[in-house]
This record gives sequence, C-alpha cells and structure tokens, in this order.
Amino acid sequence: MASEREVFELSGPLHLTPVNWENADHRRSVAACLVQGVYILERDRQEKRQGSQALAPRWWEFCHFRLLRPLVDDVDSSIFGAVYEFKPMLLQGDHKNDGSPRYVIAFRGTLTKPDSVSRDIELDLHFIQNGLHRTSRFEIAMQVVRNMVATVGDSNLWLAGHSLGSAMAMLTGKTMARTGIFLKSYLFNPPFFSAPIERIKDKKLKHGIRIAGSVITAGLAFALKASSNNQRNPPEEPFFAISAWVPSLFVNPSDHIGSEYIGYFEHRKNMEEIGAGSIERLATRNSIGGLLMNAIGRDSEPLHLIPSANLITNLSPVQDFKQAHGIHQWWQPHLRLQSNIYRYS
Repeated sequence: MASEREVFELSGPLHLTPVNWENADHRRSVAACLVQGVYILERDRQEKRQGSQALAPRWWEFCHFRLLRPLVDDVDSSIFGAVYEFKPMLLQGDHKNDGSPRYVIAFRGTLTKPDSVSRDIELDLHFIQNGLHRTSRFEIAMQVVRNMVATVGDSNLWLAGHSLGSAMAMLTGKTMARTGIFLKSYLFNPPFFSAPIERIKDKKLKHGIRIAGSVITAGLAFALKASSNNQRNPPEEPFFAISAWVPSLFVNPSDHIGSEYIGYFEHRKNMEEIGAGSIERLATRNSIGGLLMNAIGRDSEPLHLIPSANLITNLSPVQDFKQAHGIHQWWQPHLRLQSNIYRYS
C-alpha cells in the first residue's frame, strides 16, 4: 500500500494553483516536486504500479510537465533520474521570458527499499570517497545532460536533485561549468561530507576549529604543490573557471548531512574579515582527503568544494532529522527562508 507521502493529493503543493513562474517560491516548489516525481517513478516500478495505479505522473502533470524519459541505472535497473519537458496549457505568448524552463533533468536520492538500496548505498560510499565521477550512473547522467544541452541549449534546461541526487546534479553541473556552460540548478539537501562542525553551539570554538582546519588544509596544499613536478593543471584554475556558475543550494540547519555548507561559506567571509583571505582562498578549493588521494595518484573530485552559490537556508522549525533532510519541506508554504549569495573571487 502506498504511503501518504507518495500521493500528490495528500502531500503535494495543492496551494500552487496556478504556478507563477516569476515567483521564486513557486519555482523552488516545482523543482522539488519534479525530484519527488523521480522517487515515485522508482517506487511505482518496485510496486508494479502501472497505468491508472501509477502515482508518479501527478507530481509533474500538476505543473504541466510531461515525462520525456526515465534515467535507468545499468547495474540494478532502478530509475534514478528523469528528463521532463514543460508543456504549458496556454500556447499564446512567450513563456520563455517568465522564468520557466523548457526542460528539467532531475535526480532522486537514496531509497531505502530492497530493490534499490544496495546500489544507492554503493554510490553514497563513492561520494564519501570523492569518487562519484568514476561511476557508471554518473556517466549515464552526464551523457544525457550533454545531449540535452546540444539539442535544446543551456538556457532552456534546469538541473534538480535531492541528497545523493543533488550530488549527481552538482557533479554534472560542475562538469558543464568547466566548459563554460552554466546550468540553472536546484540542489536540495546536498551532502557535505566532513566533521559536523556546524553542530557545535559554542561560536568561538567552532570558529577556532574552522580556522585551524583552513590553516592545515592550505599548508598541505601549498606543500604538495611545491613538491609536485607537474603543474600543468594547478587546482586553482578549474576552481576559478567555474566561479560564474551559481547553483541554488537548499539546506536545513538541522540536517547534519548538508548543514556544513552554512559554515563553509560563512567561514570564507569571516576569514576575509580577519585578513586571512589568502589562506582561505587556498583552503576552500581543497580538502585534506582530496589532497591525499591526489598525492598517491588517485583521481579525486570533492563535490562540496564549490566557488559560488546561492545558499537558501530553511529556518522553519522541524520535528526531526528525517523532516530536516526530506524533500517535502521545500514545497511547503510560508517557509522561513534566508538567502545569501556567495561569489568566489
């Protein structure tokens, strides 16, 4: 039997009637619902719900999208993503200028269900090891994104994802940004693998730990750079090259999986204010784990290291971690949101 959270009429954004594409809250809500549509697509597959029994279509049809194709993992045949096309009801006028996309590529996160959980956890581990870019799921996603950009153009395409799917969307977005293509991206609860410093209540202690971490990371990066004989691709160049890409990151302070983004960007600003900006500019584009992996000759892609972002924090009260990390929060009305744009320079 389907859970209440899978049924659009019971847990979807019924207040969005109609969608106002010039409203940032509406755009965020629609992007989150399209990601939810991918979750339910996979649940429909697992539960063999077809035709009128399928629950997924309502999550995109309410905002006038249609499913172009699901993205299927080559290992376990689970549906991990989807390509949607916007089909507005009113054909008169030019909807291109109202903030709406023509296409959206969305990725779901980890599903703790028997038919998909083992593969999803395997990919979670690849993410922790900075190796998501070496997986076949990423290769499938990247090929679809490249094909869509080549076919419809970058201005007509959005990326969206939640949790592990947010990491997948971030990786595809970063990869495209390195080629000068900056895709509008909605990244919900993106994972940030590090010590949970943001959960420390003592602000002075937290700030001290972050300063120490920056000094150690910058020192290690400097030492490894000095000892390297191959400097054809110094790390700062690709980091700066994607600084014009400003994805929207949606985080919750009570979500320990992604809340470190709050401290990551705030600390960068704090270091500038105390005159240690040069140290932080070196530290912010490196991670200790990534540096050590590169030092032993293993390719590493720490996804959480991004130069610029529009960081949207949900300050609304939550009951527990499940709610704080869940996709459902992002289409609720009357959220207490705080938005900060950070640009690397």
